[in-house]
Amino acid sequence: MLWEHKALLFTILLLYISQVAGLGEKNEDDECAELNNTTWQQYRQQGAKLQIQYLLLTRKNTDCAQQFDQESLTKQTSYFNISRPTKVIIHGYRALGSKPSWVKELAQALLRAQDANVLVVDWIYCASFAYNLVVENHREVALQISVLINQLQNHGCKPESFHFIGVSLGAHVAGFVGTLFEGKIGRITGLDPAGPMFKGADTYDRLDPSDAQFVDAIHTDSDYFGISIPVGHVDFFLNGGKDQTGCARSRFASIFVYFPVYGYVICDHMRALHVYMSALNGSCPLMGIPCSTYEDFLKGNCVDCDIFKGTCPVIGLSENSGIRMSPIPKEQKLFLLTTSSTPFCTHHILLELEVLPLDKTAEVEVTLMMENLSSEHRLRLHKDTTVYRTVLAHPSAACEIDSIRLKNTGARFYRQADIQLKSVCISELPSLRNEEPLCVNNINVRRGSPWTHDFVQVCEVF
Repeated sequence: MLWEHKALLFTILLLYISQVAGLGEKNEDDECAELNNTTWQQYRQQGAKLQIQYLLLTRKNTDCAQQFDQESLTKQTSYFNISRPTKVIIHGYRALGSKPSWVKELAQALLRAQDANVLVVDWIYCASFAYNLVVENHREVALQISVLINQLQNHGCKPESFHFIGVSLGAHVAGFVGTLFEGKIGRITGLDPAGPMFKGADTYDRLDPSDAQFVDAIHTDSDYFGISIPVGHVDFFLNGGKDQTGCARSRFASIFVYFPVYGYVICDHMRALHVYMSALNGSCPLMGIPCSTYEDFLKGNCVDCDIFKGTCPVIGLSENSGIRMSPIPKEQKLFLLTTSSTPFCTHHILLELEVLPLDKTAEVEVTLMMENLSSEHRLRLHKDTTVYRTVLAHPSAACEIDSIRLKNTGARFYRQADIQLKSVCISELPSLRNEEPLCVNNINVRRGSPWTHDFVQVCEVF
């Protein structure tokens, strides 16, 4: 009963968000295949009737999708090439039956990165209206997709040549396809796999590492619409996997007071998709560092990728996400910080301070500077702690930092004593065995007198 109420609230929220967000897509030339859409009236007339169509995009028709089915393989006019790998895009829940406007952008990003067949699975007709009913449909959708994959195999396609990219609920659809093929599918990527009705589900019903030879996932809304548990060989938790930088927290709170997450849920949930598309462009590496929790990661307790033999996994199309080992560890949580906009990359700087014992609590502001770029972080210092470690996001590499500034911010209404630091060190993560941190020793940070130290260093070019 509780889940029925949650599903209803979930559905109402997404219905309203879809209207505000304008998730529809403009019609193109009639000769180009289009995604379906549906309305509440059509839904009542047709019910949750299973209707699936497939659209094909390749480098020969990046702007004009072809309708695709098993008979297309015998047509000379089809752009499908059996000798190329095949990417399969599966959208998720569609509250109002609207077309996912991001599909073509994702397909084109995939095609820029690799010469492949891109198949878009359009299951909008059975992905709309009540969320709990849509979840019940997801295995039947996967069954229909598996029929097409079987046909492609009969024409020479190998299971390992398929890479499924599932968004939200689409990730679990992809996972069930993988189950039907006993894990022989080459790869499945889940973009913020759906959480409601899946977190406690059996692995048979949701995405898990056994569904493909390699499964990776990106988590950006794990406290609400996304799943909070690892579901792949590697799981990237961006900014902890919950609240994303740049996503508003109360933009529409006055409009929809009963849904405190309203206004940022789409931003957080869809950030996984946008980060993935940015990673496909290859402008900068989005690298994750393995750690048991986000808190441990931020405290600098996880600094290397030894579990992956020194090679940190990256988001994108790299074979096995850049991991060069077999067998690949399963359900490894990876953490990374991002910026609020494309290309989302930032450098992870480990800041270490060793402080002489204090008589009372204090606060120090640390600023890392490079030309016109800077990042600052405030540390609360306690009487019973002398060593502090924290991971900061900085726009440039550690070797490009020109100077570091420490400021004793203290309290306004009482005099705070000077802060005596034995050392302050910075280094970039992941740590390399032959790389020493950059340290400055014996520092006295007086109240009202910022301390600044300039660095003279050059980044190595490889």
